[in-house]
Amino acid sequence: MTDEITLNCPMPFNDYERVVLAHGGGGRIMHRLINDCFVAAFDNPFLAAQGDGATLNLSGPVAMSTDAFTVSPLFFPGGDIGSLAVHGTANDLAMCAARARYLSVSFILEEGLLLADLHRLVDSMADAAKAAGILIVAGDTKVVEKGRGDGVYITTSGIGTLLDEAVDAPPSPARMRPGNSVIVSGPVGDHGAAIMALREGLLTEETQLASDAGPVIDPVSALYRQGIDVSCLRDPTRGGLATVLCELACASHLGIYLKESLIPVREPVRDTCEFLGLDPMYVACEGRFVAVVAASDQARALQVLHQHGCPLAAAIGEVQQADAGTVVLENAIGSLRVVDRLSGEQLPRIC
Repeated sequence: MTDEITLNCPMPFNDYERVVLAHGGGGRIMHRLINDCFVAAFDNPFLAAQGDGATLNLSGPVAMSTDAFTVSPLFFPGGDIGSLAVHGTANDLAMCAARARYLSVSFILEEGLLLADLHRLVDSMADAAKAAGILIVAGDTKVVEKGRGDGVYITTSGIGTLLDEAVDAPPSPARMRPGNSVIVSGPVGDHGAAIMALREGLLTEETQLASDAGPVIDPVSALYRQGIDVSCLRDPTRGGLATVLCELACASHLGIYLKESLIPVREPVRDTCEFLGLDPMYVACEGRFVAVVAASDQARALQVLHQHGCPLAAAIGEVQQADAGTVVLENAIGSLRVVDRLSGEQLPRIC
């Protein structure tokens, strides 16, 4: 008489409600997760080839960027970590005057994450990429033990092709000149204010707060198509508008003069920031950009932006020879103060 042999087989993929360590173990469960979740959502010939990478067909100058996303909570008004990862990477490329074409994506999953939430994030990411004409062509998945992550972290790398009109003069702080106009594409602080309000339990229908996360390549492209002399582009993410302008002043070895009254801030954002003791100029945006353009093109640049999805774009200051490396702000009563970088982290886990 032989002993009965039993096999301790793992549950089928569809029987799992949450991520388990086996989803990152390299076996059948992991491959089912990859195929049923990621490949199904991001479906394209590059992924269907199931290689270790992707062979891409590109011509002309290209731009490349890499980013990581740890925003908490994972879902927020106006978006989630999945769509944010696509928009954030594509916008970094747009600031190089490049249209994003391809992304690679890495997911760090925490044991215990609801698979329904993962599918929701991946579907959101796929929708954002499809709307922007971006293919997600390679990726990786890892799982960490419960308590050693925070649901999902996402890292990305993106490749884009330079806009034809920008090939000979891509945007750079080195191209900034005294007298250039500083333009912001819309109200600042929306993303950071929405995240902080959600964390602090302040988010209600009355607050009317939502992230501005979204793509910016179309208005950027419109500026170039219309022949606007664009010296430099930057997106005011972590550290907000103030930090970006400080970086540009230092990199260009020029001064930047701002008028506080010209900087657009939505009233709900201003109220939320005041309640939390924050300055909107340091609060992150995820769907805005700063354009430094020739003074002679300021009016036309604003007109182009107003016609291409940025109705509240505003000229907020100018580049100057004086005060090299410094940003100076004139407030509502005419007093001047130096705008400095933050000495510490004002808003952790904001993107």
